[in-house]
Amino acid sequence: MHKLQAQAALWFPGLLICGIAAIAAMFLGAHYGAPVMLFALLLGMALNFLSQEGRSAPGIDLAARQVLRLGVALLGLRITTAQVMSLGWEPVAMVVLAVVLTIVVGIVLAKLLGFQMFFGLLTGGAVAICGASAALALAAAMPAHPQKERATLFTVIGVSTLSTLAMVLYPMITRALGMEPVAAGHFIGGTIHDVAQVVGAGYSLSHEAGDAATLIKLMRVAMLLPVIALASWLTQRHLVAQGDAAAMGPRPPLLPWFAVAFALLVLINSTGWLPERVVQTGQGLSQICLVAAMAAIGMKTHLKDILTVGWKPVALMVAETAFLAALFYGMLVVQGA
Repeated sequence: MHKLQAQAALWFPGLLICGIAAIAAMFLGAHYGAPVMLFALLLGMALNFLSQEGRSAPGIDLAARQVLRLGVALLGLRITTAQVMSLGWEPVAMVVLAVVLTIVVGIVLAKLLGFQMFFGLLTGGAVAICGASAALALAAAMPAHPQKERATLFTVIGVSTLSTLAMVLYPMITRALGMEPVAAGHFIGGTIHDVAQVVGAGYSLSHEAGDAATLIKLMRVAMLLPVIALASWLTQRHLVAQGDAAAMGPRPPLLPWFAVAFALLVLINSTGWLPERVVQTGQGLSQICLVAAMAAIGMKTHLKDILTVGWKPVALMVAETAFLAALFYGMLVVQGA
């Protein structure tokens, strides 16, 4: 008991700081319409000095790792199997194909630009699935690397910026192309990165388009589970190839605990047994955990590390975003033909 109290006292200052930063970021996001994750990152980077201070460092490190994983697990409360099945097989097939091909293109382009395969998986997964949340989840399943946190931060900044631009531009594009409300909703839900921006863009067109966009987006979020499994499998192979697997001790499971919890919560949520208040509370807690983790990662990173990334990572994420938009529009045209 005393040991637990001592550990809690050790973590409390850093967790408190991350929690306050998360609340501030969510307040700013709600009032200014910008991505909450981006505000959390900027606030965290402004408080960078705290991660070097003895009292705060343990809690900040806990938030950047375990609180992040808890937030990803609770994302499972956003999805039910009934929502996925209500789409029919064609939209589901389109989403699966778009996610797979975008990640493949991301990995190929990353290798061509001289980056590791994992950076392509990280950026491609963030673009293809659910933006900053996917970036954080995939980073948690990838092997440790000196540049890992820098790559994660850049991906969050890039995907949040591109998602905000898409939220403004894509509704105008769907109107210019004369797309029907459901087709426009499918395009927006299949191409914009962050969930909040999908909802905003979809319902700015019509209620029908907003509903369609949200369902397609939730299907993309459901793809997080197999992609985390892929990242974990690739991590195992990488560690074996590097000769680090023995140093890690027992072989880790293919799915990390937070991915298993994500799947279980999807199944439990699909039964309808959970009261609506419990589901909403879990969804809210997931958001707070992810935002607090983003603030913690920002606290552990120096601004100069982000400013020296060069043009190649920017070009990579723009290319992935353009590919996803072109691919999804092409599939919608073929479907409607």
